Parts: sequence; structure tokens; C-alpha cells
Amino acid sequence: MFKTLSEAKEYCKKNEIMMVDFMMIDLNGRWRHLTMPVDRLTQATMEDGIGFDGSNYSFAPIEASDMVFIPDLSTAYTDLFAEVPTLAMIGDVYVIDLPSNRRFDQDPRNVAFHAEEYLKNTGIADEMRIGPEFEFHVFDHVSYAVTPNTSKFHVDTQQAEWNTGIESSNLGYKMPKKGGYHMAPPMDILSGFRSRVSMMMEKQGIPVKYHHHEVGGPGQLEIEVEFGGMREMADKTMMTKYIIKNAAVAEGKTVTFMPKPIYGEAGNGMHVHMHLFKKGKPVFYDKKGYSQLSDTALYFIGGLLKHAPSLCAFTNPSTNSYKRLVPGYEAPVTIGYATSNRSAVIRIPAYAKAPADKRFELRCPDGTCNPYYAYSAILMAGIDGIKKKIDPEKEGYGPYDFNLYNLTKKEQAKIKSLPQSLDEALDALEKDNKYLTESGVFPKKLIEIWIEHKRAESARYNEMPQPVEYDMYYDL
Repeated sequence: MFKTLSEAKEYCKKNEIMMVDFMMIDLNGRWRHLTMPVDRLTQATMEDGIGFDGSNYSFAPIEASDMVFIPDLSTAYTDLFAEVPTLAMIGDVYVIDLPSNRRFDQDPRNVAFHAEEYLKNTGIADEMRIGPEFEFHVFDHVSYAVTPNTSKFHVDTQQAEWNTGIESSNLGYKMPKKGGYHMAPPMDILSGFRSRVSMMMEKQGIPVKYHHHEVGGPGQLEIEVEFGGMREMADKTMMTKYIIKNAAVAEGKTVTFMPKPIYGEAGNGMHVHMHLFKKGKPVFYDKKGYSQLSDTALYFIGGLLKHAPSLCAFTNPSTNSYKRLVPGYEAPVTIGYATSNRSAVIRIPAYAKAPADKRFELRCPDGTCNPYYAYSAILMAGIDGIKKKIDPEKEGYGPYDFNLYNLTKKEQAKIKSLPQSLDEALDALEKDNKYLTESGVFPKKLIEIWIEHKRAESARYNEMPQPVEYDMYYDL
């Protein structure tokens, strides 16, 4: 939004901004924030930063946790939900050092910065443009408890089919199970909410392509945005989730991006469309190639598929992620590519025919990822495929121009599958991470911390008795 501090100060004065909010990203991909009066925003703030405890962000050990946050003026925006007029901005984490502070190599934005620089240095392209699709559920109520003697959750939304039998205040228009795709009002009671959210996103510089109700009957929605640079879109992913969640709370509702919040219904993915450009010209287009894709594009696909199991450790980093990646819900389970095939982990949209539009989407990622790490890992896997000329067809990844869900068990056994659990993905990451560490983009220490952190999450889940186990085993 701004190039100089004077521009920012002038904007604050003109718009009667009273506070400045600094948004920081922790290891998992949650926003943290620190707020100060606008008069405290000085040149020293921009140069020396704001001190904070990095150990509480899961980055640094407590004995070496003093870090500083340097605001990025170009990311500034007016917070639509602040009670007091507030200018917010994202920024970068620096380690305190002599003679001057240095970028913290594990900082999510730093990883994304170096991934983009690495792409430029290879000479393959100048930028990767991506377009994420945001799927999420809107509920009227959520409650959950995890104690030594209790493990439960309960969600509800007025439009769910399980509410057809309610005797009071029931108008009868309920969304069918797995039947919400593009449904119109009055069944789609959240159309206005999506439009209001979309206008907020537009106001904060996030162009919306379109929005609609998704397959999941109990309040599953999708908002798709226009393309942008990789790190830019990581910033906008954080902003989008912030806007959607806060807009819901303001209307007495609650939002989750959990991949599988409801059993038996479609889950929430975050499909990532991508293509490369060099000097403004598309790199992925070739009129004579498979689905009009260039060799470079196919090698990029080859890299994604070759590294798909380890990639999932960053694109699908929750235990809940793997409850979505199961057959029957339009989520991918096999490692392959195809045109217009939503059962393949990489889908090439047939409608994207113009050279500048030629692209493909990776369908496994979900909203529990840290977008900076996930998008960077995707780019690094693709670059590895290009450098090594990994041909996806020769590697046996397709093209699978048929329904992968309808294969016999014998046929399925011939096709490689995505990990079936977070532990499987972490096992793959331990064995296959060299492509991430090229040119120091992903520091080895970060990968070690990530694996340790996610192993702890998985262990907690695995050790906890689940309600369904009482249903299956209590009487044995």
C-alpha cells in the first residue's frame, strides 16, 4: 500500500488512524499481533524493528529467543474489524545481531522470499503466479471438549439437513447431504454473507474471481481469488482467512477451514492453481504439448508428483488433513495428473486455453497449512522437476484421463497413493527434503523443528481415545 513511511503517516492523518497493528506469522501459520499508537510509528520502528519473544512462536529456543519484527509498508491495510481506527501491516522477523540485524531464516515470509529469489536465479522464470481456492464451513454453533474423561464436539447450522425435523422456526429449506454445489437461495442462506466478505476482500486489495456454495450441505462455501505472485498470495491467504473469520463472528457465526469438520460430507481443500512467467511471457504453454502444456510445465508437474508424499507434510500438515484425502468426496488420493479430472492430485483445467491462462492445480493442499511454507515447498518441488527433467508420464504418473475412484483394487495397487496419515507424510519428509534445502531456501533446522512439532501433534492425537472407539469397542 505504501512505499515510504511519510506516505503511511499522511494516510493515517487523513483517515484519522489512531493505532498501528503489526501482524506476525508463527510456525503453524497463525497470525499474532502487537499494537501501538500511531505516533509511535517512526523511522526507528522501520529500521530497528519491534522486539518480541520468538520462543512463543515455536521458532527459537527460550535461551535465544529475542527477535525483532520489521514492518513491511507495502502490505499495509486498514483493519475493517478494529474498534479503534487501525492501520495493520505484515512484516518480517529478524535476528538481533552485530553489526546489524539479519533475516531469521525460519521466518515463513523469509522462506517465501528466498524461494522466489531461487526461482529467478535458476533462469527458469521470473515469477510463479498462483491462485488459491478457499473452502470453509460456516456454522451457527461450535462446542468441543478434550479432557481425561471427555472427548466430544458438536457443530450446528440452520441449513443442515439434520435440522429438517425441528418443530419451531423451521421454514423447510435445508441443504441436501453432499448436495450443496451451486445451490441457490432460499436453500443457500449464506449467499449474502459471501458477497459481503467478497466486498471486504476487494476493499483490502484481494480481487475475488467468484464465490458459491460448495458440495457440503452444512454450510460449506468457496471463494476463489485472482492470481498473484507467490509471496503476495501467501500474505493474501492470511488476510483472507482473517477477514472471513472476523466477518462471521461479527454476524454471530463461526468459520473453520478444517479439512474434515463433518463426517460423511465433503471436506475443505485449498486447491492451488499455478503457472510460471518469464519477462511477462507464459512458460507453461505449448500448443502441441499434452493439454497444451510445455515440457517445462510437465517437468514441473513431474517434480510435484515425485515429491508429493513429502510435500504433503507442508501442504497437509494436520491429522485432520488425512480424513479429507479419502475416496468418494472429490478429494485426491492417488499421485497422478490429468486434464479435467478432479480425482487426480494434479488437474489441468480444460477451459484455460489462452497461453497466459495455461496452468494446472494441485488439489491436495488444505487450509491448515502455513501458506508461506506450503507455496514455497510447491515451487521448490516444481523447480526440482524442471532441473532434473522429471517426465511424469515416464515416471508412471499418468496422464490418468479416467475416474481414479472406480478402479479395482488390483488396478489401484499399481498407482502410487498420497500419504494416509500425517505420520506417513512426515516419514516421507525425513527421507526426501533435499529439494527443499537447495540454496538454503528451507533451512535444515526448520525442517527438523517442523517434523518434531508435527510429530508431537500426531502423538497427542494417536494417544487420545476417540468417541468412535467407544461406539466400536466399549462392549467387547
